[in-house]
Amino acid sequence: MTDVLVRLSSKGQLVIPKSVREQLGLEPGDQLHLEVKEDRLVIEPVVHSAIDQLYGRFEDSDLLADLEREHHEELDRERSRRS
Repeated sequence: MTDVLVRLSSKGQLVIPKSVREQLGLEPGDQLHLEVKEDRLVIEPVVHSAIDQLYGRFEDSDLLADLEREHHEELDRERSRRS
């Protein structure tokens, strides 16, 4: 267990020390869940499913066009072998 002291800024911001971020594998943009339990603040990283982690990752790709291109290339190779 890591025991560190942090300070709340005048804007209500909290800095998570680098050693803790590295220990938990936290990166910029990661979501954290905050919960108050018996006058304690509990902060936990939000763990997303594999599908959630892939969401939007291929939005700039035209996967169907790529598959069609590969299929046509395979057909062309097969025709060349037969000729």
